[in-house]
Amino acid sequence: MAPGDLEQALLGLQFESDERILTGMGNSEDAAIVRFPAGKALVQTLDFFTPIVNDPYRFGQIAAANSLSDVYAMGGSPYVAMNIVCFPIATMDASVLREILRGGLHKVQEAGALLVGGHSIQDKEIKYGLSVSGIVDPENYATNAGLRPGDALILTKPIGSGVLATAIKGQWEGSEGFEEEVFRWASRLNRVPGEAVAKFGLRAATDITGFGLGGHALEMATASDCSIRIDVLSVPLMDHALDLARVGLLPLGSHANKHFCHKTVEASAGLDPVLLDLMYDAQTSGGMLLGVPGAQAADVLAWMRERGEMAVQIGIVEPPRLDGKRLSLC
Repeated sequence: MAPGDLEQALLGLQFESDERILTGMGNSEDAAIVRFPAGKALVQTLDFFTPIVNDPYRFGQIAAANSLSDVYAMGGSPYVAMNIVCFPIATMDASVLREILRGGLHKVQEAGALLVGGHSIQDKEIKYGLSVSGIVDPENYATNAGLRPGDALILTKPIGSGVLATAIKGQWEGSEGFEEEVFRWASRLNRVPGEAVAKFGLRAATDITGFGLGGHALEMATASDCSIRIDVLSVPLMDHALDLARVGLLPLGSHANKHFCHKTVEASAGLDPVLLDLMYDAQTSGGMLLGVPGAQAADVLAWMRERGEMAVQIGIVEPPRLDGKRLSLC
């Protein structure tokens, strides 16, 4: 993207000065130098995607929240971030890009991190996200492989953003309300669940994104060499998600998730098949799935709810099964 185009898009955005930044965006540097806290380990992640809502400012917030989430899922704190931008500057007004970047900047600032630069290219399709570096206590972090039999499984956002985003893209009747619901949840930082990981010394967590709840739960069960039992009826759903799924508005990624998982998943007879499909719905900036030792579950639930966070126990962790099944949907 030409320098003038980018300057126009950045016009009016307020970037913070901070003593942690030794060199940054002010002098058109090619890289940023940032002080690193002593005694901490580095968490690095990267994610970007195409718009799932129509409003560019909201899209910027959702994409940034999604990118920041992987740091929280390990119990870390976002420290610095850099923009990743693909934009059709020749055919679309720079004000659209400015709103996307403004949304991303505000979400990075809400996370207490520093936006220190980025990279942009011209593309026929809009894509936006962040490369994020976070900090974490090297003696206290969570991974996919930390589940143990007896752990409670706690989910922190409802399921259904894939279905609602499909309806928004298809301009389905009521799409404005669907966009409000997606924005309400997908723009919400996973900060509080991430703080719970650090505060309670949790060893198992992941965020729910493109593989859906079923896919990410299966990843955790496999990595931890255990099995997971999820009470499907206890899983919270976004408003309208079940109705939209009933008329077939499941994204292709959701069908792919179900097909990939089916050999190691057991579903109880009699469960609503559409509800089961939603367990594989491809999420954008979904909540976190926490593995919490049973004795701590009530305390973790209460602590998060006191801070205004959704926190619902949806299942338990069990020993590995002899038949090789890793996930039971009941």
